[in-house]
Amino acid sequence: MTMHGSLTFRKEERVCSRKLIDKLFCGGFSRSMTAFPIRLVYLKAEAKEDGPLVKILISVPKKYFKRAVKRNLVKRQLREAYRKNKIILSETIAKHKGIGLVLAFIWIDDKLYPSSEVEKKVVNLLQRMSEKVETL
Repeated sequence: MTMHGSLTFRKEERVCSRKLIDKLFCGGFSRSMTAFPIRLVYLKAEAKEDGPLVKILISVPKKYFKRAVKRNLVKRQLREAYRKNKIILSETIAKHKGIGLVLAFIWIDDKLYPSSEVEKKVVNLLQRMSEKVETL
């Protein structure tokens, strides 16, 4: 994969399936970790041959930001941080055949943070997740 190709965030990498979302949050098989103000919920899944190895979902609850403008800002920050640093996790998962991951990044604070700080937290979570993949 070229450097340009690895820094994209395509529709195939997003969790759109209601079944997959229910399995992630209600199935009882998922685990989570936190790097405040972000909580990462993850689930091991089978990787499709032609699909991405990691699929993500981003959630910013209305409970914390009533205004859609602020929710959208936080979602943009999370997506951009993931897009720039997803290689951390992708390389580790590529070594393990047949393993795929479903990730949900959930915002758990009512304050806005600078993009650089959000990126540090996402990198922290991705590195910790990369270490966890070794034990899955």
